[in-house]
Amino acid sequence: MKIGCPKEIKPQEFRVGMTPDAAREAVARGHEVLIQTGAGLGAGFADEDYLAAGARIAADAAEVFAASGMIVKVKEPQPAERRMLREGQLLFTYLHLAPDPEQTRDLLASGVTAIAYETVTDARGGLPLLAPMSEVAGRLAPQVGAWALQKANGGRGVLLGGIPGVRPANVVIIGGGVVGTAAARVAVGMGANVTVLDRSVPRLSYLDDIFMGKLTTQYASGAAVADLIRSADMVVGAVLVPGAAAPRLISRAQLATMPPGAVLVDVAIDQGGCFETSHATTHEAPVYEVDGILHYCVANMPGAVARTSTQGLGNATLPFLLALADKGWRRACAEDPHLLNGLNTHAGRLTYAAVGAALDLPVIPASEALAL
Repeated sequence: MKIGCPKEIKPQEFRVGMTPDAAREAVARGHEVLIQTGAGLGAGFADEDYLAAGARIAADAAEVFAASGMIVKVKEPQPAERRMLREGQLLFTYLHLAPDPEQTRDLLASGVTAIAYETVTDARGGLPLLAPMSEVAGRLAPQVGAWALQKANGGRGVLLGGIPGVRPANVVIIGGGVVGTAAARVAVGMGANVTVLDRSVPRLSYLDDIFMGKLTTQYASGAAVADLIRSADMVVGAVLVPGAAAPRLISRAQLATMPPGAVLVDVAIDQGGCFETSHATTHEAPVYEVDGILHYCVANMPGAVARTSTQGLGNATLPFLLALADKGWRRACAEDPHLLNGLNTHAGRLTYAAVGAALDLPVIPASEALAL
């Protein structure tokens, strides 16, 4: 198969869809790999690294899209990229379609077969291609929130860990999954007073065990959220409904109950955000203020640490990438129901129920798409 990897064009996105190691593995199996020139530079990989791995270098994205049967990316295709997609082509990347009707319409119109990293599952019920980036975003959340809390950046002027005689910051993390656990680990390590909310009592019990009393756990009722944010210096939104739009957990009216200069870090922004006042930002202009509360809503947080993120994502995607290339998408998905769960569009049909529900669009089962 001809596998193409274009350079990411979303603002401040420095990751790349294939590492030189991934290219080497694919070439060793008899596949042709085409990398757009400069695609890996943001993650520290030069064209020469890909050439040494046996890949070819393309002059521009148009060449990559025209020549490749499978396109491997990191972020959802931007409008200019979507115009280059075609029926019969396979797209393997993050999509996050539920809050993005324009992208969904364009993918359906193109006829492309699109497999979304974020909806591929595993035997334990996890999301193996989302998990490494969730780890990165979760660990970054307290860091960027601590930066926003600095007075010069518009925040309350609170040091996350406090000092002797001065209390540490109150950090509230809504969601105890991969993102929430990673955020808690860093926030606790920075000395903050951390509370994690979740609706799974077993998950709260797990967190209580692994943190050995270094944080507080609480069931995530609306009343609990409303109470805790009144004294929160930072709130991290870490909720996830796989493939679906994120639930809104803090309303605009509730911002008035928070301390002025507090910070909301919305890690769920890729799925539409979990605060009513959230809208996507970029690394160029990451923070904005609403009613005295700072919002950090960067939609590609892991892009800030592009080398770590690219390597982590590459480790997770490589087995699936090779299966798709070796077997073709139909056979690979027929043999692996977890990969089939990643199928979001095919031949103009939407195949992921949560996206259809969010956008009020008709859906066919992914299993039926195999026969189209």
